[in-house]
Amino acid sequence: MTGDLSPIDKAKYVAAKRAADMVEDGMRVGLGTGSTAAWLVRHLGDRVRDEGLRIKGVPTSARTAQLARQVGIEVITLDEAGTLNITIDGADEFDGNLNLIKGGGGALLHEKIVAAASEEVVVIADAAKEVGMLGAFPLPIEVIPFGWTTTQMLVEELLVSADVMGRRITLRMNSGQPFVTDEGNHILDLHLSRIGNARQLSMAL
Repeated sequence: MTGDLSPIDKAKYVAAKRAADMVEDGMRVGLGTGSTAAWLVRHLGDRVRDEGLRIKGVPTSARTAQLARQVGIEVITLDEAGTLNITIDGADEFDGNLNLIKGGGGALLHEKIVAAASEEVVVIADAAKEVGMLGAFPLPIEVIPFGWTTTQMLVEELLVSADVMGRRITLRMNSGQPFVTDEGNHILDLHLSRIGNARQLSMAL
């Protein structure tokens, strides 16, 4: 299986398999979104099929839910689960202090809510995602469509005093139209180049 994969995909495969081994019978599991999280879901599906692993998955996106059902994982809503034993998700960038940029796949609101409902959160990422300082990957913000231009203006004002190198903001697009999340929202991508104080910026936003 892994012989057919590129080095990057092989790294994602191995990291996801290690994380899948942390899931125990009877757990309620938050299932992340993205290419690495997709490998996790497939590995968990293998365990459901081969080991009889009994878990209930709470997906963070419609596409993760579809994949989970395809591989035999029982899918429930967060409302049905209440709380989760563990959530496993990927990241777009991480630094030496384990600060993360997430949301490249467009499911960041659901990912945050599911993570907040979990006793334990495991982030899986291959070495290519490690950076000396966050910011090369655009920082996504999910915003409601109503007044999104005003929201962008307020964010632009905030960035003037932030410890960042770039301040360009773009509305994420999809086939010529604004990208729409599973919640019907839009995403603003902040092209910051360098984030000097990730925690401070996160709190300010």
